[in-house]
Amino acid sequence: MTHNQDRGHFLKEGAIGLGVGVLYGVTSVVVGHPFDTVKSKMQAQRGFESASMFRTIAKTFKTQGIIGFYRGSIPVLWGSGIYRSTQFGVFESVYTFLDNPFCKTEIPLTAGLQIRVLIAGACGSTARAIIESPLELAKIRRQTQQSWTFRGLYQGFGVMWVRTMGLMTTYFILIDTQRRHFPQVFDQSVFGPFLVSGVAATLAWWIVWPLEYMKSQVQANYGEKMPVLKRIRLVIKERGGFFGLYRGIGPGTIRSFISNGTSMIVMSNAQKKVTEWGLRD
Repeated sequence: MTHNQDRGHFLKEGAIGLGVGVLYGVTSVVVGHPFDTVKSKMQAQRGFESASMFRTIAKTFKTQGIIGFYRGSIPVLWGSGIYRSTQFGVFESVYTFLDNPFCKTEIPLTAGLQIRVLIAGACGSTARAIIESPLELAKIRRQTQQSWTFRGLYQGFGVMWVRTMGLMTTYFILIDTQRRHFPQVFDQSVFGPFLVSGVAATLAWWIVWPLEYMKSQVQANYGEKMPVLKRIRLVIKERGGFFGLYRGIGPGTIRSFISNGTSMIVMSNAQKKVTEWGLRD
């Protein structure tokens, strides 16, 4: 679904998805981590609660230098390659395996969306959440200069799983829709994949952003024992309404669009090379 190449066996597609997904994940971290650091500070660190994006950038640079923007990137660098390769590998494998009349049924009023996209998206999202949750906690603790222990690595997994289900299933649906309706754009060597993935990822992030905010607060130990719904109500009350839940959306949008767009260029070209080398035969 994330490419227009002729498909092989479902296990082979899964293995290819794992391989090219590593490239996607590493590229995403290298390009997007500085913006992610700013987002995490705005959402999770008490000292940055009232700071704007530009004030957060200035304070981080003044107190920590350039290295401060890449704080916490080491576990994310290898972790991103693992969980993103897993999400694409599981998705492609399940999507190809479900090549049957029922799972290819188009859902009414969805412009041709097939059932198998939803099932594969849910499977890929769950696999990602299981791997990403402890890595994300370790990253946020480093970004906000806190310690962490192995015992608490799955703190906030529930909200992480719901966030990831919404995020990745939406992303896969949007990619599938654009791939089917605008294949000529999707197959362009540079601009097409960049635009398609950047827009899809950014729209998906906008939808789940309140959950991303809550996840960051839970993993950063801000009101650790407070239930998520109570935390949401508190943020709405203290931050002047519902849009208080969208704190950090500026750097998050920049990170999402640039990193996911660039990563898709790398991955789509890798998919083409896999076909050219005959690895799908």
